[in-house]
Amino acid sequence: MKIKKVIAVILMLFVSVFGFAQGGKKLDKIIKRDYTIIEGTISKISDQTVEYSLPGEAIQISLDVSQIARIDFASGRSQTFDVSAGSTYIPSAPGPISVAEMKPNTIAVLPVPYVNSDNMQSSEDMSKFAQNDMYNKLLDKSANIFPLTVQDLRTTNSLLHKAGIDHHNIDETPIADLEKILGVDNIIAAKISYTMSTSSTASTYGSGSTTISNNDKKIKSNDYSTTIANTQMYYYYNVYFDMYKNNTKIYSQTRKPFLNLKDSWIDSITYLLKRSPIYIKK
Repeated sequence: MKIKKVIAVILMLFVSVFGFAQGGKKLDKIIKRDYTIIEGTISKISDQTVEYSLPGEAIQISLDVSQIARIDFASGRSQTFDVSAGSTYIPSAPGPISVAEMKPNTIAVLPVPYVNSDNMQSSEDMSKFAQNDMYNKLLDKSANIFPLTVQDLRTTNSLLHKAGIDHHNIDETPIADLEKILGVDNIIAAKISYTMSTSSTASTYGSGSTTISNNDKKIKSNDYSTTIANTQMYYYYNVYFDMYKNNTKIYSQTRKPFLNLKDSWIDSITYLLKRSPIYIKK
């Protein structure tokens, strides 16, 4: 009888350990060019598509490789997808890419996609604001990034406009092409994605007055109450910051701001810039 109980306990432990191992199975990670991450099990990779299934599902989903930046396999191996090989990027203006005169030790700040992750809508105004903010930070710290010279923002955007590139398709353009178009050997490419939530609170305030009659009796009258509603908006950011030199990525970081305020992404940009390879503390 005791032997049966021992066997039963061992079987239960085995089932628990096996179930835990299954639940803790590592998954492959697909990092898309819009910075979203898909976790699942990859079953097939071809020149055109990657097929995968989501956890707990048997249905195979096909994803075009042009949408993929990198795959981190569960085994620990990574595979990068280069859009310059078989690139689908086509400038809106017909003809070959316009090559600007190369100016060594020059850095350009690209337009910054500013994307709402819930609906994938991009704000052109905020994209320009973020690009301008980074540009001004580099100018303010020009002594800290010497011998690099910052390309004038008007020049950068004018050359990109002529090539048919803006914040919508900047991620689809190979860095090698961007360096040729802008005539620079250093590039900062950032992106800001965010989600929003709201929190509402209500406060009620009351007041009243009393009157005294001739027979000294207190009579309460004129009671008032006011309810004030307050809605707070919270922003949850992911700031992606990449730096390139001669078509080679030399710095890549992702940071979430400590605070959930509307302009908190600015703090992350400042933090990442000061810790980049081009920044030297004085």
